[in-house]
Amino acid sequence: MNRPCVNCLKGLVTFLNFICWLCGAFIVGFGEFQMMHSRFGSLITSFWPIYPANTLIVTGTIVTCVCFLGIMGALKENRCMLITFFILLFILMLVELAMACVFLVYEREIDTFFEKDLMRSLETYKNSTSEGNLTIKEDFDVVQHIFRCCGVHGVADWEGNVPLSCCTKNPCNIIPQPNWQEGCHLKLRNWFARNFLSTGAGVVSLFILQFICMCFTVPIFCQFSHNGYGYK
Repeated sequence: MNRPCVNCLKGLVTFLNFICWLCGAFIVGFGEFQMMHSRFGSLITSFWPIYPANTLIVTGTIVTCVCFLGIMGALKENRCMLITFFILLFILMLVELAMACVFLVYEREIDTFFEKDLMRSLETYKNSTSEGNLTIKEDFDVVQHIFRCCGVHGVADWEGNVPLSCCTKNPCNIIPQPNWQEGCHLKLRNWFARNFLSTGAGVVSLFILQFICMCFTVPIFCQFSHNGYGYK
């Protein structure tokens, strides 16, 4: 392979890794945005590592670091950087596949933990004083208001002491208080499922881009090794 072809291949690898780096940076930014505007994290504690915002931030950070290594390795024609990039990218792709398999296999178990966390948060809310556990109380009120739901399985979970966030319409200080009857567990579970579906679609797209980058890295590495590039 002559030098112009090597330069063309090097430019292609650099461009693909730059696109991958931009995707990783966007994923980190989107994850930060979700973390700042989402009020549900304090209610779900058993599987916080796979919370959509956390998943996006961790994945995006790793992708940006790995792709930056690939960019520098291609530009400098450094075999050590390219080998490290290839190994790290391969490991990252294996981890992404493993996480996808875990979600598919343990979907029901995750839903069980989800329900238990909501029940634990509801009990904490009911047993708290007016000044205690303000974060959980505020977040639970926000969930009930946004999703138009009440309790975990229904309004009966509150055992008669129904908060105003369950009220369907003003005025809420009348007896009996008009409340949402549907529980928040089903609605929150569907919301998480939609978020994981969009996150999964983004991860699949990123996985394909990573696979293309890895495929193009192999011939350029072999060419550098064959021609003696990258020893400097």
